[in-house]
Amino acid sequence: MGTDTAHETATGATALADRKREQRGWYFYDWACSVYSTSVLTVFLGPYLTSVAKAAADADGYVHPLGIPVRAGSFFAYTVSLSVIVAIFVMPLAGAAADRSGRKKPLLALSAYIGATATTAMFFLGGDRYLLGGLLLVVANAALAVSMALYNSFLPQIAPPEERDAVSSRGWAFGYAAGSLVLVVNLVLYLAHDSFGLTESTAVRICLASAGLWWGAFTLIPLRRLRERRSIPAQGGTRTGTGLRQLLATLKDMRRHPLTLSFLLAYLVYNDGVQTVISQASVYGSEELRLDQSSLITAVLLVQVLAVAGALGMGRLARAYGAKRTILGSLVAWTVTIGAGYFLPKGSPGWFYALAVGIGLVLGGTQALSRSLFSHLVPAGKEAEYFSAYEMSDRGMSWVGPLVFGLAFQLTGSYRDAIVSLVAFFVIGFVLLARVPVRQAIRDAGNPVPTRI
Repeated sequence: MGTDTAHETATGATALADRKREQRGWYFYDWACSVYSTSVLTVFLGPYLTSVAKAAADADGYVHPLGIPVRAGSFFAYTVSLSVIVAIFVMPLAGAAADRSGRKKPLLALSAYIGATATTAMFFLGGDRYLLGGLLLVVANAALAVSMALYNSFLPQIAPPEERDAVSSRGWAFGYAAGSLVLVVNLVLYLAHDSFGLTESTAVRICLASAGLWWGAFTLIPLRRLRERRSIPAQGGTRTGTGLRQLLATLKDMRRHPLTLSFLLAYLVYNDGVQTVISQASVYGSEELRLDQSSLITAVLLVQVLAVAGALGMGRLARAYGAKRTILGSLVAWTVTIGAGYFLPKGSPGWFYALAVGIGLVLGGTQALSRSLFSHLVPAGKEAEYFSAYEMSDRGMSWVGPLVFGLAFQLTGSYRDAIVSLVAFFVIGFVLLARVPVRQAIRDAGNPVPTRI
């Protein structure tokens, strides 16, 4: 009896060590791809692609992709919206294929390296090549969306319910730590580009390309440590078809879990606001507040550093108050912060830094806890497919928010009106989330309900 007990203890310890090792490997995909979200999408590409579009614009300030008149200042926002339309057709196919075959890692590798390659190719974005920049942005953003859907779908498999808030929060913290580290290097290169014998444009293009190289290099770690699980046939499984057909099939299947769908709707709304702030804040700072690139990089670096603490801190709050209440509190903070952003004076980086502090303290936690909460609402065997739907509004892939932001500027010519329009996403998202009974949603999905949720 004693021998059996000792064997069970040793087996349990080995299983725990293996799970922790796999979780650490999982964190490293956040470490790998978050540099793209930070250095490319949040800091450099928005202002740089806008300047490239302006160089190609006509006398009235318009560019004409495919003969369509577009304000040069709106081109970046419209391109982000286009990228999610592409992703909407690709993600459900990848998710359903991964769930059916149980082979997520090859699809994760393919999407990650397509995105990393497109990002590295941004080194060649110069002069008036705004169409090349738009194409690479669409490819990289869509590839990131697919890879993140697959990556997130590992969470229910590598962490039991009571660990998921903490594991998800650590993953986001890893991502923001990597973003901070690389952004410091980017800041040094950008500010001292003359001493390195580089033009400002070349320095920016090196920063863009380095994010792609980083993404590709560190993706090797999760690919080595994550392991495949045998696919569990799910009730009501869907077959893959065309992108649109598969999307409709996934949404139809989700109707069997209406509370999961209700949470997803709330998330899609408020996270649309989060992601639009991330992708458009640097454009707002440069075009409306007339801040220079070094001020923008410093502000984003401040967001990254505080987001590490914010993600871990909100993970602790979730253990005390539950993930749902903590997310609702963060949405109130988002509403106040973005509303205050409307009143920031021009040419005053100090106030922009204060805005960055407010964003940083809630950014990581909102994202991390939303991911872990959704993982409880996904039926077994549907992880990648459901996370594909979830990912449609993650990591800067939202399309309604950038579209609203771009249209607000197109119609008013004011970035202040564009930024304050995003408050609606947080208010509506709060109302929708508050109405979701998450404990019942977890039970309806066939999953165990954690003590605190």
